[in-house]
Amino acid sequence: MKKDAKIYIAGYKGLVGSAIKRKLEEKEYGNLIYSDRGDFDLQRQVEVEAYFEKERPEYVFLAAARVGGIWANNTYPAEFIYSNLSIEVNVIHAAYRYGVKKLLFLGSSCIYPKLAPQPMREDCLLTSPLEPTNEAYAIAKIAGLKMCRYYNQQYQTNFISVMPTNLYGPNDNYDLQTSHVMPALIRRFHEAKTEGKPFVQLWGTGSPKREFLYVDDLADAVVFLMEKYDYKDIGEVINIGVGEDVTIKELAEMIKSVVGYEGELTWDSTKPDGTPRKLLDVSRLKALGWQAKHTLKEGILKTYESYLSEIKAEAKRI
Repeated sequence: MKKDAKIYIAGYKGLVGSAIKRKLEEKEYGNLIYSDRGDFDLQRQVEVEAYFEKERPEYVFLAAARVGGIWANNTYPAEFIYSNLSIEVNVIHAAYRYGVKKLLFLGSSCIYPKLAPQPMREDCLLTSPLEPTNEAYAIAKIAGLKMCRYYNQQYQTNFISVMPTNLYGPNDNYDLQTSHVMPALIRRFHEAKTEGKPFVQLWGTGSPKREFLYVDDLADAVVFLMEKYDYKDIGEVINIGVGEDVTIKELAEMIKSVVGYEGELTWDSTKPDGTPRKLLDVSRLKALGWQAKHTLKEGILKTYESYLSEIKAEAKRI
């Protein structure tokens, strides 16, 4: 990508999109474009195509998505499949129609089977059933990466798909009903500390294992791929992660320590655990010359600092 190339970031205000924006600005890409929900609706095809016809982006990072944790995915499956399918179909097709040079589609590790061999390689896709609690979201993401594949096959486009592991970092969603595990734990422990609560009870048993990638590392990886590799080099999909995992209990203890909460940690085993383990095989990405820079402890520290800054900013607005 040339430094003056017109680059569209779909979903630039979210966790992933904002990190990609920071990375591109850091690398002095000076012609970034993005849109707010008030400008047009990514779920409306006519509005998306009008935007692409007007702006003619050369490169697209498709980071826009409806996302959430176990509760949100399990409670609103219709919204999750509708919103994500709509966004993907509209942006990918518009990228084809208006001559985008390269598009990067961001999927999710939940596309892989619930009981996939660990660590999960790219070729385990669609080999057995998905985790039921986030099946709607996973199916939408699978459809997006398949759409990229078939447009490349039929129209010789250059659309690449990446599958990141669990992400966290600045600008995350800390809503306790809809957030992922990392921001939910940070908020729960922080509020328990400030309110002097004697214990924090968490869902499940704490035994599932998860891999976590600091979002600025993800941004570094996707810009690296967009700058150096095409679809023909990557194939249908490539994993992005750190190649190591921890139990949810270990994660909770680490966050508890970072936040400085001194109360008790308990578990409600009547609540679902979700997939037993989700560790990505990142050997293909490492072979291309990229690996994560932040340790989990470093990432949690930076994320908690960001959360405290958000709380202070919100207090000033009130």
